[in-house]
Amino acid sequence: MDRILFKHIDNIGLVLWRIAFGLLIAIEGFGAIATGWVRRTLAEPEFTFNFIGFEFLQLLQGDLTYVLFALMGLFGIFVMLGYKYRMSMVAYAVLWSSVYLMQKTSYNNHYYLMMLLCWLMVFLPANRWFSLDARINPKIKSPSMPRWVLLVFILQVWIVYTYAAVAKLYPDWLDASVPALFMSGKSDYWLIGGFLQQSWVHWSIAYVGILFDLLVIPLFLWKRTRLFVFFVSIFFHLFNSFVFQIGIFPYMSLAFAFFFFSPEVLRKRFLPKKPLYTSGEIKVPNYKRLLITLFSIHFIVQIALPLRHWFFKDDVLWTEEGHRLSWRMMLRSKSGMLTVWVEDKATGQRERFNYTEILSAKQARNVKSKPDMLWQLAQKIEKIENNKGRQVGVYMDVKIRVNGGDFHRLIDFKTDLANERWHHFKHHDWILPSPQDYTKKQEDK
Repeated sequence: MDRILFKHIDNIGLVLWRIAFGLLIAIEGFGAIATGWVRRTLAEPEFTFNFIGFEFLQLLQGDLTYVLFALMGLFGIFVMLGYKYRMSMVAYAVLWSSVYLMQKTSYNNHYYLMMLLCWLMVFLPANRWFSLDARINPKIKSPSMPRWVLLVFILQVWIVYTYAAVAKLYPDWLDASVPALFMSGKSDYWLIGGFLQQSWVHWSIAYVGILFDLLVIPLFLWKRTRLFVFFVSIFFHLFNSFVFQIGIFPYMSLAFAFFFFSPEVLRKRFLPKKPLYTSGEIKVPNYKRLLITLFSIHFIVQIALPLRHWFFKDDVLWTEEGHRLSWRMMLRSKSGMLTVWVEDKATGQRERFNYTEILSAKQARNVKSKPDMLWQLAQKIEKIENNKGRQVGVYMDVKIRVNGGDFHRLIDFKTDLANERWHHFKHHDWILPSPQDYTKKQEDK
């Protein structure tokens, strides 16, 4: 075990990853301000749909988020330069985690992965070479790292890609109807809009997506296929970047290649003056047991979380219970119709509540198909009415369509959602059972 985990290897891959990762997270910080994402998602809305249990993060919502993202941009630059690396990485991880848990309207699996990578980077010796820290304090300078650093990164990325592939193995993806639905909204794209409407393109997206996610890490690990899969990755991720516009994730994914190419190749291409480490010493730290325990817990959680939806009643595609934190990436299209009613408990009088007045346009679109967000909206409406001196019940008539199918009622409209409790690991009975073939249109049955 010591030879596997604590044998030292050349650290050029980690050094290059630190530089690329620092640059990308700096771009994420400054770019979110420049593109208006911070304004639309965090500053302008009256409130955000935080992860349930993290309501205290609402204190950060508003104009303060501009400061948070500016700081993240600055800390990202520090990480790239390897300046006060550990402090900068901890600061970025805390700030990004806070922003991530503060809102679900722009939920993205890639944001979750970035949060995990930030925290992993906190524990990695990524500033031991080609960094300002090593220049300022030569005592920390080292051309090597323990092998567990490489294994941790490979295992984390492998889990992500494997679950992403497995999640695609359901009928609406396998018959290419979901890719076709996604591409139908991109017909106006310059140059490739018409191309994206071709049936063979939809089938290619469906099955190349599965095969790529399932095989990319094994093929990177095999020397004979490494260069081939790298060029495939370039095309795959640039296609995703242009078509789906998913921020820094495609470029971050390309940077993962630094952990797979040999130190000899990386040294020749990027840092020719770096000495090649070949000693292979085994250095077992005093904190060995703590290190193994922490990473074992981390990976047990990472393997278990995406499986939790199997322990909920009904289909996660319908209920959304267990959907988040599970690498279920771009798997379905959902839309809904929502009517909200408040009932005065004193008089029994029921009236319609215009929920769009308290939500941004994006929040209003997303809330219609997400049971947890509907529940949070009910709590917010009850609070608003309580502040007016009224005790009310909140009732919702919600109909959703999945993957272009027919509309079906999602929740029991006779349930006062404001009076319900939220359970993280238990099915909510006010979510109605999924209708048979609910992803299909009636004429297709």
